[in-house]
Amino acid sequence: MSNAGSALTPETYEAADGAGIARVHDFLAAHEATGRDRPAPRYLLAGAEPGDQVELPEEVYLVLRQAVEAMQRGLSVTISPISKTLTTQQAAELLGVSRPTVIKFLNEGQIPFERVGTHRRVTLSDLLEFRKARREEQYAALSALSSDVDEDTPLEAILGELKTARRAVAARRRNDADAS
Repeated sequence: MSNAGSALTPETYEAADGAGIARVHDFLAAHEATGRDRPAPRYLLAGAEPGDQVELPEEVYLVLRQAVEAMQRGLSVTISPISKTLTTQQAAELLGVSRPTVIKFLNEGQIPFERVGTHRRVTLSDLLEFRKARREEQYAALSALSSDVDEDTPLEAILGELKTARRAVAARRRNDADAS
């Protein structure tokens, strides 16, 4: 194993062995095509010697699966280790929003946090849970909006309805925060 990938710094990898990536991708895809979401929940990493193997945790498999899928599509992959406790700036970057927006979510009680001196810290698990719930709300709002729109609807009307739906979701979040 090279030293470059062992340091806990962001590393970007390109798919240099297209045929090898394709074999791994096809193997994983074939297992998923059997009707399960993914291969049976036992993943092994084999060494060069017979019997030299270790079972991979599901989280490692999921990272591998995502990396292989991206490389199969001709993309490079960056692995960027982060702490389990995040600053508000790190949380903002992970959510893809501004730091003031994260502060607003914290102040509204939408994301739990703790104070370390004068700084707020968010646990990664709480942030990922918030992101998942937020995405589900957004998809539900978009789904509701798309079912009410036909192909002849002017774009301005669709955008207006989308804005209304986003306001409704924001109001619901504020009400949920006020109730807690």
